[in-house]
Amino acid sequence: MSGDVVPDHGLWFRMENGGGASGVRRAAERLGQQLGLRPERVADLAIVTAELTSNLVKHAQEGALLLRPVRRGGRAGVELVVIDSGPGMADLALSSVDGHSTTGTLGIGLGAIVRQASWFDGYSLPGRGTVLAVQVWDGPPVGPDWAGGLARPITGEQVSGDGYAVRVVDGRHQVLVCDGLGHGPLAAAATGAAVSAFRDAPVGPPAGVVQHLHRAISHTRGAALAVAELDAAAGLLRYAGLGNIAAMVVVAGERRRGLVSLPGIAGHQRPAVREYDYPFPPGATLVMHSDGVVDRWDLDNYPGLAGRSPLVAAAVLLRDAGTRRDDACVLVARGVS
Repeated sequence: MSGDVVPDHGLWFRMENGGGASGVRRAAERLGQQLGLRPERVADLAIVTAELTSNLVKHAQEGALLLRPVRRGGRAGVELVVIDSGPGMADLALSSVDGHSTTGTLGIGLGAIVRQASWFDGYSLPGRGTVLAVQVWDGPPVGPDWAGGLARPITGEQVSGDGYAVRVVDGRHQVLVCDGLGHGPLAAAATGAAVSAFRDAPVGPPAGVVQHLHRAISHTRGAALAVAELDAAAGLLRYAGLGNIAAMVVVAGERRRGLVSLPGIAGHQRPAVREYDYPFPPGATLVMHSDGVVDRWDLDNYPGLAGRSPLVAAAVLLRDAGTRRDDACVLVARGVS
């Protein structure tokens, strides 16, 4: 990938050897410059990217890096997410301290990343691998969102037909997961149209938003999609879906609860749309994903993951439950009090 233009959904880089590291660094620098970061922050971004790619090459197995812009409140920064299935770390916080090393190196890599980043989060288990998420901004640090997600294309494709979006409008915290029919550019176009329509949709509950999306993407090949709204004040989650989008409410110590999506394809014919309400107590987590992610995951198998950001949780699930034989998307959200 040239990295000349990084779309908002990002570019994935496979890091199986050191040959691509310099290309990833140059792509990150170009993105930082395009977003208007100050030269000194672009230099910090280059250091962060170099350390992340170096760690992947030296220590990881099946390593991948996602590079993308991140936008909030009229500001823009650069986000990098690295995922591997390597040996993992028993204590990620200790490994982030300068001088700590498990391989005989100087042990300054993660410490340098933490120092240069505006925001950093990660999760690691011995024998399971590591996920790191880093953001570099100008100005004050910008913390993690209440929701985060990732989409990855099927092996052999450059674009993913799966995607997600997040919005807050008139106090409504809403999320979308979409799976464009098929693969490749036409599937990506359907999902792109749904994401754009979701962001501009009139204020309303999930069922109304889904109806709006159905009309808005009628010129595309269509998509399976679902919209959820987290109402922390009422302790409720409102949900409306069409097609094969999986969604679960997870509460620690309880069996996860699946949410109902009706049969249908948004953008085709006139689907039946129905909205359902589910209990969403404090501390609950919403997980939504496309059918490129198998649903046999269990958050109880990841001690401490509930305390990590939604983005990192989504990346862990994508790594362990995503399939390379299909586009894949995972979104994780938590209530906002």
